[in-house]
Amino acid sequence: MEPNIKAAIETIRPFLQRDGGDVEFVEYTADKIVKVKLQGACQGCPGAQATLKGVIEKILKEQYPEIAGVESV
Repeated sequence: MEPNIKAAIETIRPFLQRDGGDVEFVEYTADKIVKVKLQGACQGCPGAQATLKGVIEKILKEQYPEIAGVESV
């Protein structure tokens, strides 16, 4: 599953990078949570939670419904 998640994140990264941000895959847990690290302009941004849930989590769950959620570490 991790290679699939990493590939999906690679499709999301260019959108974040256009605004000076980035996202890094950290791990996929046994309870089906994807952990990521927001970087650059995304780190500490007031809209980071909206980006995490409304963009990253939405896209990953659409592609892989078994994912329970996405969390930032």
